[in-house]
Amino acid sequence: MTDTARAVRRSADEYLRVDRIPHIWCPGCGIGPALGCFIRAIDRAGLDTDKVAVVSGIGCTGRAAGYIRLDSFHTTHGRAIPFATGLKLAKPELKVVVFSGDGDLAAIGGNHLIHAGRRNIDMTVICVNNFNYGMTGGQMGPTTPLGARTSTSPYGNFDPPFNLPQLVAASGAAYVARWTILHVRQLEKAIVDGLTKDGFSFIEVIGPCQSSYGRMNKLGQPVDHLDSYRKRCVVKHEADLRETAIGLGGPIVVGKFVDTRRPTFGDRIDSMLHRAHDQKI
Repeated sequence: MTDTARAVRRSADEYLRVDRIPHIWCPGCGIGPALGCFIRAIDRAGLDTDKVAVVSGIGCTGRAAGYIRLDSFHTTHGRAIPFATGLKLAKPELKVVVFSGDGDLAAIGGNHLIHAGRRNIDMTVICVNNFNYGMTGGQMGPTTPLGARTSTSPYGNFDPPFNLPQLVAASGAAYVARWTILHVRQLEKAIVDGLTKDGFSFIEVIGPCQSSYGRMNKLGQPVDHLDSYRKRCVVKHEADLRETAIGLGGPIVVGKFVDTRRPTFGDRIDSMLHRAHDQKI
């Protein structure tokens, strides 16, 4: 093992609760690589781990909070963002990260997602999108492509899915990016950007659910998913977000889509309090 590899191993052990491993994720699942990018991004961003809090909801991705050796909170289904919002308001000095899945964040948690973007709350949301509810039987979710088969759409999904980058950008997010687990360097860099960005940052991670979605749609073995990403992905920074929808077997547009600045929710609260103080309200 090289010195670099040893350093990475020590870094991973530092951030993971190794006593809780082996994990629950299926072979070929994309959550592990996404989590690896996240912990390397924390290290790369030089964050004080005593001031990083990770919040997750229910689902396969939500279990990540239990494997990270940081202050972490496993909340109820769809409520990761409001819990994280309260945490940020109570402890503004914290770097608050929500690490959860597409079902938890965009279905039952969808209203919280768009309002956090609207308010530009200073948090980073990492959404692992595997196009279905993997933990509870592979049901159709809010991002399942049209025509895709799931346990609750055995003849193909006919509900139009959310285009998550377009949704959160339209809501007012300050930073929006999408990568797949094949793009580990780009994904790691995007998470660093999100962690060091003031305001609401959203990184979508496209990853396979081999046991449910992949099996139902005959997508082959895990390596075939990665090869599919290699063939299908188109890097297009600052893309027209109307073109970033994901269809069954169609192109996957990846890149950094939004990187802007506007006052955060905390900034506006501080400004209001200072104004009230000056006016002796």
